[in-house]
Amino acid sequence: MVIEINKNIDNYKESVVLGLTARQLVYSVLSVAVGGGIVLLLYQYVGLTVSAYIAIPVVAPIAMTGFYSYHGMTFMEMMKLKLHFAFANRTYTYVSTEGEQAVRKLRLEEETKNKAGKKSSTGKKGDTGRGGFAAVRKKIFRMFFAVVLLFVLFVVLAVWYKYRQ
Repeated sequence: MVIEINKNIDNYKESVVLGLTARQLVYSVLSVAVGGGIVLLLYQYVGLTVSAYIAIPVVAPIAMTGFYSYHGMTFMEMMKLKLHFAFANRTYTYVSTEGEQAVRKLRLEEETKNKAGKKSSTGKKGDTGRGGFAAVRKKIFRMFFAVVLLFVLFVVLAVWYKYRQ
């Protein structure tokens, strides 16, 4: 009698129904129910194709929560971590504790170079720091709100197109 065992026992997953784990089964049923509900609610107003296109961005994160895994994290855990690093991460500064006189000398040299450089050019090249991070953060927020606004505009235009005379 031969019993096959995976070489990597950590990757073993017990299937409940149709080869799906319990988590995958729950989230697939939930995504089908939510997607079907959205399509059934919007079908009368915008048609089948457009209502399916509207349901896809809502259903995709639900389905990915059940099936997607990256380094042992679920989709929601990974997205929470990405959002934390994008918006809630503090910047750390390095403070040198060695050779204060050498550091002062280097800063004095940089200031003299900057003063000479400001006469010839006005902008700083490669400005990194808190101001750069804040600018990127504002840009991401603007892009997010633009995508949400475009999605809402798409739904409104789809309804308008369906009912125009």
